[in-house]
Amino acid sequence: MLKRIETYFEFTRLGTNWRTEFLAGVTTFLTMAYIVLVNPAILSATGMPLAAVTAATCLSAAFGSILMGIVARYPIALAPGMGLNAYFTYAVCLKMHIPWQTALGAVFLSGIIFLALTAAGIRQMILHAIPHELYAAVASGIGLFIAFIGFRNAGLVVGDPETLVTLGNIRNPTTALALFGLILMVALEIRKVRGAILIGVLSITGIAWAFGLVHWSPAAGGFHSLAATAFKLDIVGALNKGLLEIVFVFFFVDLFDNLGTLVAVTKRAGLISADHSIPRLNRILFADASATVFGSLTGTSTVTSYIESTAGVMAGGRSGVTAIVTGLLFLGAIGAAPFVGIVPPAATAPALILVGSLMLATITEIRWTHPLVAVPSFLTLILIPLTYSIANGLGFGIIAWAVLHLATGRFRRQDWLLYILAALFLARFVYLGAS
Repeated sequence: MLKRIETYFEFTRLGTNWRTEFLAGVTTFLTMAYIVLVNPAILSATGMPLAAVTAATCLSAAFGSILMGIVARYPIALAPGMGLNAYFTYAVCLKMHIPWQTALGAVFLSGIIFLALTAAGIRQMILHAIPHELYAAVASGIGLFIAFIGFRNAGLVVGDPETLVTLGNIRNPTTALALFGLILMVALEIRKVRGAILIGVLSITGIAWAFGLVHWSPAAGGFHSLAATAFKLDIVGALNKGLLEIVFVFFFVDLFDNLGTLVAVTKRAGLISADHSIPRLNRILFADASATVFGSLTGTSTVTSYIESTAGVMAGGRSGVTAIVTGLLFLGAIGAAPFVGIVPPAATAPALILVGSLMLATITEIRWTHPLVAVPSFLTLILIPLTYSIANGLGFGIIAWAVLHLATGRFRRQDWLLYILAALFLARFVYLGAS
């Protein structure tokens, strides 16, 4: 039986084993476990019960990750997306005064659209229409994005009213401990120690607790609390209120955030084919779309693939078992959700910085001496971290690619979908500027 499972997940071809996959799954969970605390804190501002959203967050992350692991067999974990949860709360519910039940109905509809476009092969066409050089730029841009999040969580980069960002105080215990953690993880990686990132995270967590740097207190939660949000969505209300533009935003941002994350993780894991195609793409997109529908039914905003999955890939994860382990840990976190805060930012920040730095390896695939490629790639690369959005960076890259090729007479009929994407992105940016 065990041998059949290993064959299904292609352990031999991928050069992996149970121990590696388990450690990778734990590593991914630790780097993204913050969502169990952060997502409920954001969504509860809409009036949604905190304990119920906590359970919904864990359950939807578990469902999406396990489905991705079993069906698509990729080491990609899913959870309610950051950014989309803020849009759900502050733009839709609070600014537009839309009840959270109706907003969940809009999320459900966007998930159904995902499924329909996946079944029709349109999402696959979009992925194939994007030049592979932009994929390399997306992967490197996400590396900078991840590293930037790590720097911020470590307190090494802080906000500044005059220069936007500046250097933090390295005498701050959290910052100093994070820097020590980075050195420890890199040293373990150089020595090729299996589970180097996980060992580093656990070691720094232990030191932080020993020095009293972890401030944590348990809170209520559990499966029973889910009843307050499960199946409370108002689909008819979303249709009656004409929330098509909201549905479109949920769909648009999740689509390109997901595609960007998908490319970054698969490139880092070496799972993209020589012709730049991604095997079992349909299954990946199906898992993502199904997770969004499931999340809306349990009571949370759009569920999407997480860039923190690259931490598990760096720990050696190559198969769907990594995602399944992460999902099972999220399932267990429903009862133990209050305890996920025991891992401090000082422990996870160096993991994100290390993973981000290693993801820049794809930058060498870009033809930097060719302006038609270099400029769109640079815009993609730099705007992902600066705008805090994968979709924004990719959008500017696609627009620049289309405009420059049109301006220089390099237009090709077979690239028609790329130009449609550029027009859609441009319309989105104009709409955002007017709102």
